[in-house]
Amino acid sequence: MLIIADENMPCVTDAFSRLGEVCLMPGRSMTAETVRDADLLLVRSITQVNRQLLDGSRVRFVGTATIGTDHIDLNYLKDAGIGFSAAPGSNANSVSEYITAALLVLAERHGWSLKGQSLGIVGVGNVGTRVVRKAEALGLRVLLNDPPLKRATGDDKYRPVQELYDCDFITLHVPLEKGGPDPTWHLVDGRFLGNMKPGAVLLNSSRGAVVDNIALLNALESGGIRDAVLDVWEDEPSIHCDVLDRVGVATPHIAGYSYDGKVNGTEMIYHAACENLGIVSDWNSCKDLPEPAVPVLTVDASGRDAQSMVSEAVQAAYSIMADDAALRAICDVAEENRGAFFDRLRKEYPVRREFQNMTVQINGADSEAAREVGQVLVGLGFAVT
Repeated sequence: MLIIADENMPCVTDAFSRLGEVCLMPGRSMTAETVRDADLLLVRSITQVNRQLLDGSRVRFVGTATIGTDHIDLNYLKDAGIGFSAAPGSNANSVSEYITAALLVLAERHGWSLKGQSLGIVGVGNVGTRVVRKAEALGLRVLLNDPPLKRATGDDKYRPVQELYDCDFITLHVPLEKGGPDPTWHLVDGRFLGNMKPGAVLLNSSRGAVVDNIALLNALESGGIRDAVLDVWEDEPSIHCDVLDRVGVATPHIAGYSYDGKVNGTEMIYHAACENLGIVSDWNSCKDLPEPAVPVLTVDASGRDAQSMVSEAVQAAYSIMADDAALRAICDVAEENRGAFFDRLRKEYPVRREFQNMTVQINGADSEAAREVGQVLVGLGFAVT
């Protein structure tokens, strides 16, 4: 059995070599010719899986190690009798940690206290639910918008999007849908941005085209909103440098790229492939996960406020501004080479472990600030002593 897999999937050879020969390749190099003889195809979000790719091939199962499926023609796979699995929730915690890091960086940059400010969350699925928990741990007041969940549950906690316009921050966690009852393509357009309160911040770590990037640029340049955080971009990987130059935090579609999240994705599609093939799965996870960059962090609570201590811990676990700096160098590259530069940042992304892999030791733990920061850090997922 031949298994073609995206080279950016950790542990994929370890897992799938139990089923057959594993051939790794870049996701953008997957063509009808290169995948024709494959029995299993394992992708990430950059590979468009459709009739043009698979017609006439031997592929009988497709797995995407991502939570989104907008790059997959699900109707075609169904009609062709090709098995399929995504990895919903695999990197949800990673994205929620990214949002946490971004909020704390913006708070430090602008001199804000996050406690008591409001965060509107559009899309309250696997990712959005985790963002709620971490936002509440930071002391933010959350407002939720999710029309499908509102219809399914009737729960009044899901509010009309208009009620989120007055929030200090709005973060997007929706799939990209061009049709259906809840289209999200250019959900955030000039009208949406014009309705946000002055001084607000927009965060997008879902899909690039959920936000009209040119409308966002206009809103930022006119002062309609204060700042923005973009991990995803229209026309990715060839992003617009004028947009990048104006947003406060810019990263190369890596919000969900924690090592833990990527391993989760590999594991989920491995078990799904075994089930599809009628094979008993005998692999559970990577045996030797890399150590976090900072396994133990000691924080001194003397004379410090809780938010600064939390920010220190989060930045030690994940330096979002290192990702920001890496992407900003793209504008020094010739335009025709920027797509390859963007892809290389993702391919060569450093190991990033999630918060639960770090232990924070707080000196002066009997102080009120230390007790508060301990509670916040536990709420964010850290181990605290």
